[in-house]
Amino acid sequence: MNITRATVADIPELTALINSAYRGEASFKGWTTEAGMIDGQRIGTADLEEQFADPDAAILKHTEADGSITGCVYLKKQGDKIYLGMLSVSPLLQAKGIGRKLLEAGEIYAREAGFHTVVMTVITLREELLAWYERRGYHKTGEIVPLDIPENFGVLKQPLDMYKLEKKV
Repeated sequence: MNITRATVADIPELTALINSAYRGEASFKGWTTEAGMIDGQRIGTADLEEQFADPDAAILKHTEADGSITGCVYLKKQGDKIYLGMLSVSPLLQAKGIGRKLLEAGEIYAREAGFHTVVMTVITLREELLAWYERRGYHKTGEIVPLDIPENFGVLKQPLDMYKLEKKV
């Protein structure tokens, strides 16, 4: 297993991975699916191209020995903090430690970039996922924000809110 910075050449494989981890039939094979709450794709190639063009953002990827991408995480500088999002692991490989390794790599990335706080948002209904992050030192800030997503990131099946979480690293 290897975690490195993703490049624009990885966009097609990242798009497929992220969408399979969060949405669609394949996502039900893992425990991180949002398909019951949100329809449509999680991300498109144009969205990833935009993220790669942002000098304040990075995507780390987890690859297997054969070079296939089996996980990723998005990181973006936001003021004096790093936002961590889009933590994705292939539904067939979830619960094998890849997500934890990517989360730790994101925290190392933040420290090496001179940041001491990692922030994220998690849908309030995702109790199992919230508990997973809390076991890794993240805590709710007390702020709850409505999930408002553009159509290219899916269509809400119901109104959803997100907790803001953070961790000192």
